[in-house]
Amino acid sequence: MSATKSRPFGVTILAIGAAFLAFMAVIHTLQALGILPYFISPGVSRGFSLFNAIMWGLMVWVYVWLVRMLLDMDPSAWLFLAVITIFNLILDFTLMLGAAGWSDVSISFIVNALILIYIMLPGVRHAFGQR
Repeated sequence: MSATKSRPFGVTILAIGAAFLAFMAVIHTLQALGILPYFISPGVSRGFSLFNAIMWGLMVWVYVWLVRMLLDMDPSAWLFLAVITIFNLILDFTLMLGAAGWSDVSISFIVNALILIYIMLPGVRHAFGQR
């Protein structure tokens, strides 16, 4: 018999958070392709940007891969999630310094901040073998 490693509830919460961010990236991809309108932005309601669509499409792929890593309890998933979350917080902060307002990045900023706080808790770190 092979011993199976049980997944803590906190890791499932992190996977759900990453899946939510993947869903938000899909929405941004569709907005960049001009399929969905921008909901909050005061300027143009529809726009097309192939570069933005490709970048958001890559983020969808990264988040889906991350959800799979989290559900498989891959030890490197903790570090990868921390790096992606910090990167997104930096991007959200720089967007707020630029033309975007708080309402444009508030959901992303809050979800990424909560995920970063949660992954730093000792129980979650221990679940992935981090000190």
